[in-house]
Amino acid sequence: MTSERIYVGSYTSQPGAGDGIGFGPLDGIELVVTTADPSFLVRSADGRFLYATGEVHGGRVSAFAVQPDGGLEFVNEQPSGGADPCHLDIDPSGRYLLSANYTSGAVAIHPIQDDGSLGQATQFLQRSGTGPNAERQEGPHAHQIAFDPAGAYVFDIDLGSDTVYTSTLTDDGQLKEVDRLHIHPGAGPRHMVFHPRAGAAYVINELDSTLTVCGYADGKLQVVQTASTRPADSPGENFPAELLISADGRYLYGSNRGDNTIAVFSTAADGLSVELVQTIGAGGDWPRHLAFSNDGTRLYAANERSDQIATFTIADGRLTQEGDPVSWPKPVCILPV
Repeated sequence: MTSERIYVGSYTSQPGAGDGIGFGPLDGIELVVTTADPSFLVRSADGRFLYATGEVHGGRVSAFAVQPDGGLEFVNEQPSGGADPCHLDIDPSGRYLLSANYTSGAVAIHPIQDDGSLGQATQFLQRSGTGPNAERQEGPHAHQIAFDPAGAYVFDIDLGSDTVYTSTLTDDGQLKEVDRLHIHPGAGPRHMVFHPRAGAAYVINELDSTLTVCGYADGKLQVVQTASTRPADSPGENFPAELLISADGRYLYGSNRGDNTIAVFSTAADGLSVELVQTIGAGGDWPRHLAFSNDGTRLYAANERSDQIATFTIADGRLTQEGDPVSWPKPVCILPV
């Protein structure tokens, strides 16, 4: 078992849940701070601060100072300007924290002060729109914030309207839209990643178990392929969640909730096509989040419903489960340090 230490975000409001953010090696994770529904975590580039969503109806984002032993000291919090923030990211300059409010479909931008604290929001941006899935797309549902490899453009992904918005982030913390991509109706785009070198990006779609492959240049996305995240004729309902890309861009990893598998895709040399080359059990039930170890040789799967974190070794892009999963209540985000 790896000795690498990780932070674990979780849902605390569910039956049988814990109380906040965990930290430690896999065989010794302990609660380090009590906070409500810290469903997504990011760390500042210098490692001094950690930021967490509070995925509650009156959403909030919180700042914590990282202690020498990995403990967390609360700094402050700010309202997220919407309901149930589920994802956040720090802009490449380190000046702003951006968050996506799922239920209300709004994006928030908070300045990061010199002491790591969060200032009052510079923008609350309410998205609009619907999709054909009446149950899940009755309105906008912001699900991710992402930056392209150059840090020139920021993307917010809206599951509710099947839309990926492209913007620039101004010096005063405002999103200025420059383009938008409409994924096929009913897809439910959730998360996206960019190829590290080729002009390509990939979007995993929650509502129809597909992966959208896009050409990418100068803030513009263009769909070139749609692939299934499941083998042909897979039975039952399935809802993909997380998407990762290897450091060399050769492999993609997507989680399938329902099938409870991890889908492994190989990418073409130009990044513009993919092939499903492996599906492997996720080591538990409902794999909401995936994360690479810092050295890229392992992959963690946070299995929300079975209260388990599974670890996989990576060899030639393929996954092999490493030992038995470890227990942690309602894990939904893994952040290696």
